[in-house]
Amino acid sequence: MTSSSHFPSLESLESDLTDLIEKLPHHKHRQLIQYALATIVKLANSDIERLDWKILSASLADMEQGFNIFYPYRHVRKVTIFGSARTSPEAPEYSMAFDFARCVTQLGFMVMTGGGGGIMQAGNEGAGRENSFGLNIQLPFEQEANPVVEGDAKLIHFKYFFTRKLFLLRESDAIALFPGGFGTQDEAFECMTLSQTGKFGPVPVVLIDRPGGDYWRAWSEYIDKHLRQQGLISPEDDSLYTITDNLEVACNAITRFYQVYHSSRYVGDKLVIRMKTDISDADVETLNTNFNDILVKGRIEKSQTLPQEAQDETSELPRLVLYFNQRDLGRLYQMIATINEMGAASPVEAHPERK
Repeated sequence: MTSSSHFPSLESLESDLTDLIEKLPHHKHRQLIQYALATIVKLANSDIERLDWKILSASLADMEQGFNIFYPYRHVRKVTIFGSARTSPEAPEYSMAFDFARCVTQLGFMVMTGGGGGIMQAGNEGAGRENSFGLNIQLPFEQEANPVVEGDAKLIHFKYFFTRKLFLLRESDAIALFPGGFGTQDEAFECMTLSQTGKFGPVPVVLIDRPGGDYWRAWSEYIDKHLRQQGLISPEDDSLYTITDNLEVACNAITRFYQVYHSSRYVGDKLVIRMKTDISDADVETLNTNFNDILVKGRIEKSQTLPQEAQDETSELPRLVLYFNQRDLGRLYQMIATINEMGAASPVEAHPERK
């Protein structure tokens, strides 16, 4: 927690608030800033405890530094690498993580890790300091920043796991998971949960074994036997991830995901899919035939930029618009794969890393 010597004085805070209120009517995000300030005021007038305020203030401090550090890199796609902090440099998984990170940075992506040792250090080493982020958290053991990111401006020290995870996923355009312990399993299941519920992505998720390894294969067999076969997940949910022990397959799974698909967002109850290149009317008809089961109503249609997206940086990109049921995310990933195949023959600028 920040010491009291670093707290702003009441006079300084009053001056800053006065200045903000004067500028607020002309701020482009004024409604959201007003909402945030109003929430703080309501809490200040409530009876929450000192510990609640400590959690709130430390969380905001975590987010403030995260937002500011990532902002200059907002147009560069990033790959987050998860895996054990205990993996030794002699382990084949360490070499795999190093080579994978080097591969994706050569393709133009940047790499994020938890900033620690093991697989995290291998990822940062493979990416190099210039292309690395470290999102570190202080623990009694295992979690000092690795020498690649130590002292770098892109190393962030988080107080809380939940704010750290927020940025590891929020800033990710792809996830790579190597073998690990409880933390890695937690990150794997969280990625699947958020992908399955539409709270994260769509992004490619790749689970990477050492050559001939069965860590993720055995994990997948557990998922199939205890979740899919018992109806606890959808049959298509295995489309949310790729399992491989081949680095070429792992890197291709990421670049192929962004071959035509660019990004998506909701405008009201419509899902807007932005594409790097247009697809034919016949292709749209094929999508309607093959994926009408994921529609609440209407059809999948081509669209220009919607009025609500007028200020969007992707406004020049072609779009598909649909009333997605927001339930069958595995099927949505299958549709994105189909869109990428449909546009594969069209000339697209070879920069999958650009947002």
